[in-house]
Amino acid sequence: MKHSTTPQTRSGRGPARRIGRTLAFVLPVVLVLSGTLAVTRVNWSGNSSHPVLTAADASVSGTTRTVRRAPQDVLRDKLLTELQEENPGVALTHLQQAVNGRPTLARHCGSIARALGRAAVRVYGPTRAQSYARPVCDTSFATGVAAAHR
Repeated sequence: MKHSTTPQTRSGRGPARRIGRTLAFVLPVVLVLSGTLAVTRVNWSGNSSHPVLTAADASVSGTTRTVRRAPQDVLRDKLLTELQEENPGVALTHLQQAVNGRPTLARHCGSIARALGRAAVRVYGPTRAQSYARPVCDTSFATGVAAAHR
């Protein structure tokens, strides 16, 4: 048998094999990560607070579609109704309870309290509205009262 000093190349060794090995390692990792991310994006709780609706979330009757509202919008409307039917103190207490019960609402607490303050001025006048102020959401209610009084 004759040996030569020049290296022989076998088919499959070289750039194609390196690419194949890289894909064999990277592709499963990418698939696992994308699957994990897809599962984390699904709302498993049943309470849709994300604007993306699944097919099960959209209820269509004929051509009209029921649109789900964001929880903070629902809470704001409910508290504004309470403010008019009872008083701002009751609405502020329920706002604090809602934020304590659902911490995700905390980032909307200030804007809801300011809306309550503006509504209180329209319903009760600035002096009486200010008397209901308390430190809910860093005095945002008082800020709303002051803004509506200007």
